[in-house]
Amino acid sequence: MTDEELHRLLIGRPGSRQALNTPALILDLAVLKANIARMAEFAASGGLALRPHVKTHKSPHIARLQIEAGAIGLCCAKIGEAEVMAEHGLTSGLHLTSPVVPLPALQRLVALNLRTEDLSCVVDHPANVEALGEAARTSGRPLGVMIDIDPGIRRTGVGSPAAALRLLEAIRREPFLRFAGVQCYCGAQQHIESFAARRQAIVERNAFIAEIVETLAAADARPSVITGGGTGTHRIDAELGLFTELQVGSYVFMDREYLDCDLAGDGGPSPFETSLMVDARVVSANSPGLVTVDAGFKAFSTDAGAPSVLAGAPKGSTYRFMGDEHGALLLPSGVNLPLASLVTFGVPHCDPTVNLYDTYHVVEADTLCAMWPVAARGRSR
Repeated sequence: MTDEELHRLLIGRPGSRQALNTPALILDLAVLKANIARMAEFAASGGLALRPHVKTHKSPHIARLQIEAGAIGLCCAKIGEAEVMAEHGLTSGLHLTSPVVPLPALQRLVALNLRTEDLSCVVDHPANVEALGEAARTSGRPLGVMIDIDPGIRRTGVGSPAAALRLLEAIRREPFLRFAGVQCYCGAQQHIESFAARRQAIVERNAFIAEIVETLAAADARPSVITGGGTGTHRIDAELGLFTELQVGSYVFMDREYLDCDLAGDGGPSPFETSLMVDARVVSANSPGLVTVDAGFKAFSTDAGAPSVLAGAPKGSTYRFMGDEHGALLLPSGVNLPLASLVTFGVPHCDPTVNLYDTYHVVEADTLCAMWPVAARGRSR
């Protein structure tokens, strides 16, 4: 039975969140909208464009809210995410942030280019430039490409100004490719908890990016778009003034990894609040000081540690994974929770947690107001 079949009759009923089958992916609509508005206002105040990353949420509903708030387009990690956005009418300013290399993916990319506006993708190798150029020529429509810059982790991107220049020359040899700018996403720096340490790391990376930008400018190809940045560095990126647009993603949800960071640099609370949660229920309560909930490895991503306890359990309660379907809730001395108690958890890492679910259960206060599919789940390739 699907989430739609289980829960559609609960939509609009006061208090209906309490009746959801668990574990359930919960999205607080008011907080989500506030986060989207806050980032949009921040970017606009600094003259920065926003091209938020849909790999975080995989949802056309959330993407549309971001566009309505002023985003110029959407970043997609894989071709499947971009296809889903286009299928839901979000066809302008899509950008593929990972190289598109396999032939079937190239064919899908140029087909998508025919039915969207201002589509772009990244390149980091001359052979890929040649393949993209041939695919675009066969389709009959030019394609925008951005040079991907390696931020230092050697995952993707060019690693030197000379390599960037060779890539530019390869792009210029392809009449159906258009040089659209450069990308550098400093993912390893996003979760440095100290603002000062994070800023210093980004200052060092920016010097390298700027060297590549100036090399391209000297070849009469100063990038009109310099895209990158993220939730963890958005204020630093705006202050330093190198990027023209931000690829922020997790700000819409605010997982525990980002809440552990000093995002504003003042040691105070995050400028964004938690909108994404997982509701679970106590399914066993036979051991003093410990109850078992119905949310385990299959309910949370496990790459960033344990989820935080937000509500439904006494202060000081902590979670430990206990298997595929179960987690342990360790309680303060002398406290217990009865069977079927509802406990709300904050997710440790939002992107891979969302990918475990089919549906957002969108709530206003304690009422289920909508169910939004995680539409790009399973379509990431």
